[in-house]
Amino acid sequence: MIIDMPNTRTREIAHKIDELHEERGESATGRVLTLLIATEDADLEHALEVANAASREHPCRVIAIVPDTAHRDDTTDDVKAMEKTDNPAIDLTDGPAESNLDAQVRFGADAGAGEIIILRPRGGLINHPDTLVIPLLVPDVPVVAWWPTNPPSNPSKDLMGAMARSRITDALHSNNPEATIERLRRNWTPEDIDLSWTRLTVWRAMLASMLDQPPHLPITAAKVTGPSEFLPMDLLCAWLRLKLGVPVDVEYVNDAKAVTGVYLTRADGVVSLERPDEEQALISMPGQAPQTISVPVRTIEDCLTEELRRIDPDEIYAEVINEGWDLIHH
Repeated sequence: MIIDMPNTRTREIAHKIDELHEERGESATGRVLTLLIATEDADLEHALEVANAASREHPCRVIAIVPDTAHRDDTTDDVKAMEKTDNPAIDLTDGPAESNLDAQVRFGADAGAGEIIILRPRGGLINHPDTLVIPLLVPDVPVVAWWPTNPPSNPSKDLMGAMARSRITDALHSNNPEATIERLRRNWTPEDIDLSWTRLTVWRAMLASMLDQPPHLPITAAKVTGPSEFLPMDLLCAWLRLKLGVPVDVEYVNDAKAVTGVYLTRADGVVSLERPDEEQALISMPGQAPQTISVPVRTIEDCLTEELRRIDPDEIYAEVINEGWDLIHH
């Protein structure tokens, strides 16, 4: 069910959601969190598909903010009055006929295991996403903010990010991943996490498991192979450099779409984890027959679902982004 609400106000949106819950004989108390998404119109539907998939495990209310910059007009009397108001939300309920807000509410099969609210502010409301969102939050559940593409330079100071208990970015899908991760590093807070790191969860778990097997010989050298200019590979190198205390060599593989191999040298030979294709990985240990296991490339849905499962700060990511990164980027 998709309901368009042009020229509306937050009070009307909240009332419509209550009506839909009553018609369906349910309530919002089953939601485990509120997921805020800040994105552009071109990326909206894909972001909502990912959120829908993640909501199957984490029923949530999704609120997407998509500023309508094409129709912005800061010279209108209504916008000027709104920007002078201490609380612009007042104008959303009792203000002039032109509310500068279009919305869409999705329920049922169109909204995963929850409901989706799409807000399209215009004019001065573009500068007040917090006052748009606050009346629509599910009471007494955590708020998570997600930027699928280009995040603000300082998510914790962003009006939307300041409300969130966890702030999720994806520098890999920004316009400039290297510049984006540098800005995020400078402004990092414990509540921040980037999906470039989450893409490595399976690799890190398998490597740790391999090194946990005897004999526990020290690693003397490390090498990582994969595509060039691939942010998750840089984070993997930073993690290995930080935890193993040895230099990490990098070998680029043409046409690779993800990390293809990690090779750790020790006195008895090379411990390696290779992924020759996007579905399987090959584990090789000195003195043992190679073992093939299923390790498909992680999707954005997988990564977002994991981060919604673990809202608490990631201490290992904190070490890597603040200490390990500098060890490989002099």
